[in-house]
Amino acid sequence: MSPANSQQQTPLLDALRDRTNHPHAPFYAPGHKGGQGISQPLIDLFGAAVFRSDLPELPELDNLFNPEGAIAEAQELAATAFGAQSTRFLANGSTCGIIAAILATCGPSDKIILPRNIHTSAISGLILSGAIPIFVNPEYNQDWDIANSITPEATAAALEQHPDAKAVMIVYPTYHGVCGDLRAIAQITHQYNIPLLVDEAHGAHFNFHPNLPEPALSAGADLTVQSIHKTLGAMTQASMLHVKGDRIDIQKINKALQLVQSTSPSYLLLASLDAARQQLALHGKELMAQTLQLAEKARSRISQIPGLSVLEPLNTPGFAALDRTRLTVKVSDLGITGFAADDILHSQLGVTAELPMPQHLTFIISLGNTESDIDNLVKACTFLEGRSQKEEGSSATSTVQDVTDVTNVRKKEQVRENKSERRSPMSEGRLAHSPTLPLSLSPPLLSPREAFFFPAETVPADKAVDRLCAELICPYPPGIPVLMPGEIITPAAVDYLQQILAAGGKITGCSDPGLQTLKVVRQ
Repeated sequence: MSPANSQQQTPLLDALRDRTNHPHAPFYAPGHKGGQGISQPLIDLFGAAVFRSDLPELPELDNLFNPEGAIAEAQELAATAFGAQSTRFLANGSTCGIIAAILATCGPSDKIILPRNIHTSAISGLILSGAIPIFVNPEYNQDWDIANSITPEATAAALEQHPDAKAVMIVYPTYHGVCGDLRAIAQITHQYNIPLLVDEAHGAHFNFHPNLPEPALSAGADLTVQSIHKTLGAMTQASMLHVKGDRIDIQKINKALQLVQSTSPSYLLLASLDAARQQLALHGKELMAQTLQLAEKARSRISQIPGLSVLEPLNTPGFAALDRTRLTVKVSDLGITGFAADDILHSQLGVTAELPMPQHLTFIISLGNTESDIDNLVKACTFLEGRSQKEEGSSATSTVQDVTDVTNVRKKEQVRENKSERRSPMSEGRLAHSPTLPLSLSPPLLSPREAFFFPAETVPADKAVDRLCAELICPYPPGIPVLMPGEIITPAAVDYLQQILAAGGKITGCSDPGLQTLKVVRQ
């Protein structure tokens, strides 16, 4: 059978279906026994069929850590579809793939070059491996408050200064869809005969349409981790790790994944990877063409709304290409923050963004979106502009229809406006100025691993300045750490986190969710 015809197959999905429909008496986990022990409210929500397929690693279903049957076949098909030599299914999300990539390439005290706006999972990889981060500052666009990629020049400089580094890791694309010059970075990295690791969590769809940015593996990456669930048709948490070339020891990857993957992986997630691969291999170009068309409609219409701007490709360092299915809309010119806009869209208009930031909102447009979704998004953005005009005393009225009952929205706004309690400008959704992400490039005084395991103490936030951080603290999303174990806590970092919290953002990793105290390394 030809490779094209074999892509029609779904070996893992078929095996799960066959075993689901096989009558037998189950005396193995899970305890609900094919849904017979599931509570009725859960059955009412999900239906009964899904629980019949919630099965463990039975002989017919293969073993994720030693695949020889259906899983092995499904991974081979995925490798072909995504342009890899080897592919591993991930049931613990891209987080476990990023950690495994670091564990497989770096040991204690080994250096790894990576951007400071790396995802928190990479910091977890540093803590577990004991590797030493050599941070490179990504290019920053102040107008949009967006970090681009690191540049080839910055990568070359870091490698020249640290020729003993064991790997380079970059983010491609960023949360905002910004792609750096990955091909040039790969060529520079390979001059030192070390692997280029890529966090491609948001770029799993790149391989399926020529009008999308170049896939990481095609550009020269040795290993890439993709969240299939983020932009394609797999279930949440279902991801893949791909390897190409001979710079990655696949056996080390296998061993590392055994450390960070569950020994009881969900076959619902694994089968969704098999099904998503088949869908994209057979219909990917058509589905991505439709997605791009929807994205262009949204871009065109929203860019015409007064007070709103849409991120387009910029001729700036670290910005070589843009994923046009990732839509970033600046709302700060309306006099509100992205957090306030997100709250209005989500709670009042039934439109939910992927990522709110101080100046803007980012939306993921994928193969699951519809024309109706785009219409509602445009109407909601139009409502934001009309609301801004109203607050400025303008007679402009909203043109929103069908998204929600606008009269009820107005009544809710009036109730809030009439409340007597004092609120800060940020709690009202306004910022006197947009805070800049204060990422430190100074080498940690302790390695992330040393600081993580060092004795810690809790001190008031204002007393934590100039102390070594003992926590991994980041706004989430996007999950970029502002402070990590071993870094010096700066006034700018504390101020930024408090501004994000006051503006309605969410902070993770801090033992005190109110940021009144911080954990620091005990002196």
